[in-house]
Amino acid sequence: MSMTQNLPYEWLVGLRYTRAGKRSGRNSFISFISLISVSGIALGVAALIIVLSVMNGFQKEVTDRMLSVLAHIEVFDNRGSMPDWRNAAQAAARNPAVRGAAPFVETQGMLVGEGVMRPSVIRGILPGQEEQVSSIAKQVRAGSLDALKPGSFNIVLGYALARSLNVGIGDKVTMLLAKGQVTPAGLLPRSRSFTVAGIFEAGHFEFDAALSFIHIQDAERMERLDAPMGLRLRVEDMHAAPLVALELKKSMPGDLEMRDWSKLNANWFAAVQTEKKMMFIILTLIIAVAAFNLVSTLVMTVTDKQADIAILRTLGASPRSIMKIFMVQGALVGILGTVLGVGGGVLVALNIDTIVPFIEHLLGVQFLSKDIYLISAVPSDLRWPDVAKIGGVSVLLAFAATIYPSWSASRVKPAEALRYE
Repeated sequence: MSMTQNLPYEWLVGLRYTRAGKRSGRNSFISFISLISVSGIALGVAALIIVLSVMNGFQKEVTDRMLSVLAHIEVFDNRGSMPDWRNAAQAAARNPAVRGAAPFVETQGMLVGEGVMRPSVIRGILPGQEEQVSSIAKQVRAGSLDALKPGSFNIVLGYALARSLNVGIGDKVTMLLAKGQVTPAGLLPRSRSFTVAGIFEAGHFEFDAALSFIHIQDAERMERLDAPMGLRLRVEDMHAAPLVALELKKSMPGDLEMRDWSKLNANWFAAVQTEKKMMFIILTLIIAVAAFNLVSTLVMTVTDKQADIAILRTLGASPRSIMKIFMVQGALVGILGTVLGVGGGVLVALNIDTIVPFIEHLLGVQFLSKDIYLISAVPSDLRWPDVAKIGGVSVLLAFAATIYPSWSASRVKPAEALRYE
C-alpha cells in the first residue's frame, strides 16, 4: 500500500487541487496562479535571507575591525587608578572566559603637527602586553609599536590622523592636555613634544583618524598618575562579554566598574539593530504580498470547485473537512515556496563572495570601490536563527492567507452549488 493511500482524504483532495487539472484551461490557469504564488513567496524569503546575511556580514566586518583596537571589557577602579593591576589581572584570569589582560591609561587631548591641530584619544599601553587584548601591533604599517619605550615620549598615530597632521616617522608632534597648570599668565594646557615612531591602520576611520598610542609610563606622567587607570580584557567569545563582565564584577575584589565593548559603542550598535529590524519588516511585506496572491488563488479555486464541494458535502463531508482541504492546498503552496526560498537564499548567501565578483565582471562595474570604501568586498554572515525566523514567518503568513478562502468553501450550500450543474 502506498504512502498516499494512508493519508486522510482531505490531504489527498488538497494535493490533487494543487496540481494542474486536465479538464479545462481554467484549472491550468489556477495552477499557473499557484505557481506565481509559490514563486513570490520563494523570492521574498530568498531576498530576506540574502539581505540580512549581507547586513550581518557588514556588521561583523566592522565589529571585528573595531575590536582589533577596542578591548572586549574595560575594568576601572573607582579610586581613579589601579596600583595593584597585576593582582587584578590574575583575579580576572581565574575566569575561564578571559584570554588576556593589559593595563592602560586613556585621556583626550589635542595633537599639533605642521601648523595643524587635531583632537585625539591618547592611550597609554604596555607594548609587550597589548597584543593580548588587541591586534594593533599587527596593524602598524610604518615604524613599530616596540618603539614605545618608557621615557622616550614616542607616539604611534592612526594613518588618517598622521596625514591630517602632515607628519611621518621621525617628525615631532606636540600633545596638549586639558588638565593644565597654573602660571602667572593664567591656566595653560599641559604640553609635551612627542616623536612619531609608528603609523597604524585599523581599517575603521573613527580610530584611524583620532586614536594614538604612547607608553603607559609616559601617559601616567602626562596625567600625573602613579598607576594605570585600569585593565583591558579579551574574552574567548566577544558576544559573551556582557555576561562575563557581570561575573567579573562579582568575583574580582575592590570597587570596580566594568564596561563591555557593546556599551562603548552603544549608539552604533543600536542603529544597526534598528536598521536590521526595519529591513526585516520591509522585506517581510514582499512575502505578505505573495500571501495575498495566495488568497486570490484559493478564492478562484473555491469558485471553480463549488460542484466538487457540493458532491463531497452530499457524500457526508463536514464543513470542517472542506475547510481542511483548502487549507492543505494553501499550506502546501506556502511550504513549497518557503522551502525553495530558503534553499535559494542560503545557497546565494553562502556563495556571495563568488557570485558578486562574477556579476561585477559580467557588468563591468564595481559595487564597492577600493578608493571610496574601506570594505571593498560584499561580506556575508549567514545566521541559522535568522533563517529559521524567516521560514517560520513565511509559513505563518501563508497559513493565515488560507483561513478566509477555506472558511468560505466550508459555507458553500450543496443545493445552490448543484442547481446549475
